[in-house]
Amino acid sequence: MAALGAPLRTLRALLRELRHASGRSYRDSPAYRHVLAAFRAHRVTSEKLCRAQQELHFQAATYLCLLRSVREHEALHREYHGRGERSPQQVAGLVGFRLPQQPGGKG
Repeated sequence: MAALGAPLRTLRALLRELRHASGRSYRDSPAYRHVLAAFRAHRVTSEKLCRAQQELHFQAATYLCLLRSVREHEALHREYHGRGERSPQQVAGLVGFRLPQQPGGKG
């Protein structure tokens, strides 16, 4: 994580990842309510300066990185995970070869 960027951008990306993880009813989830409440409680106003804002932003960016990485790992796992044992004919077909015919009609 080189740069944090804007807190609003991080919040939006974090909520987007929560939507991917939770599905359609992500706004009813406790994680959604907690993230919004934390960002609202740590925003900077004209009356006070919150010293923990950068800390919250860093934690949110770290959690966003975790959620993205888990989602991308699951997608890669689904795409490239082995589907069990394959026959020699299937393996040869995958790489573009054809097994030779055995004499006597056995292959």
